[in-house]
Amino acid sequence: MFDHVSIGVAELRRSRKFYDAALNPLGYRLLSDGESSLGYGDKAIGLWVGKAAQPVKPDRESGLHFCFVAKDRTSVDAFHAQALKGGGTDNGKPGVRADYDPKYYAAFVIDPDGYRIEAYCGT
Repeated sequence: MFDHVSIGVAELRRSRKFYDAALNPLGYRLLSDGESSLGYGDKAIGLWVGKAAQPVKPDRESGLHFCFVAKDRTSVDAFHAQALKGGGTDNGKPGVRADYDPKYYAAFVIDPDGYRIEAYCGT
């Protein structure tokens, strides 16, 4: 359905550290490195991270979050660990979310600007 998603951040360098670390275990990498934006994906850019004068204010109750597909549980675990090392905050350790589905394995973090980020696999 979506070609890409764009988010605005306060500090591009800080966001690059986080997204480089968090997305690498999922097989996504930096494909575009500009002065005011970063583009992440595997073969094509699916996430744009851009410097913004007024990033969206964090609101944990809004329901807004971004979920990335992981190939397996090991990738979800690595996403969580690397995201924390890259400056993220824990928002749900890796594990099965049986209330979603018995095979729903996910981890949740909050990026340095307050965006809620998830990695998921269904195996």
